[in-house]
Amino acid sequence: MRIGELARRTGVSVRSLRYYEEQGLLASERTPGGHREYPERAVDRVIRIQVLYAAGLNSRTIDSILPCMHDHDGGPNESATATLAMELMAERERIDRAIADMLRTRDILDEVIAAATPSGV
Repeated sequence: MRIGELARRTGVSVRSLRYYEEQGLLASERTPGGHREYPERAVDRVIRIQVLYAAGLNSRTIDSILPCMHDHDGGPNESATATLAMELMAERERIDRAIADMLRTRDILDEVIAAATPSGV
């Protein structure tokens, strides 16, 4: 599939897809006319990249994680190293703290909303 279709199917901009390629997170083949062509499995890969970025991971960490994740066919590309596992544990702890912070923020918002909302509404 071409880059525009991959963008449409994943909800990711063409610009972001090009950036993912620059970072080595996504690969394409080139047609004789120079157009990018992506395999079907690129859809799952882009979605995984988006999820990892949304969690606050940087491209270097994502690049380390992707080969360790199961492909669509169910097989891992390679096993994680002990060093990567330590880095990922630190990222997981950071995410846990961020989740706790967001839950506290939501509780504060709920209190303000409840205080500002007339009874029975």
